[in-house]
Amino acid sequence: MEWMVWTLPTALFFIVIAVMLTGMTVWEVVSPTVERRGFLPIATTRGDRFFISLLSAAYIHLIIIGFTPLSIWAALGISVLWMLILMRWG
Repeated sequence: MEWMVWTLPTALFFIVIAVMLTGMTVWEVVSPTVERRGFLPIATTRGDRFFISLLSAAYIHLIIIGFTPLSIWAALGISVLWMLILMRWG
């Protein structure tokens, strides 16, 4: 049987996601959200925008890594910038 080897970057990735989910949960309890319309074609809540931003940032990251000569750090920066834009104005 082979076991998955957890590297530090992999562990940090999952820790950051868990911290963001915990933060979003606390934020929702303290300040409940209401649906609003931004540049997305649907009305969304804060949680909806967070989910959409995580999913789309993952695809953006993979596309940049797979199809451009940019570094993994550039892909990370662009993905995080996209998440921030989507959370604020999406």
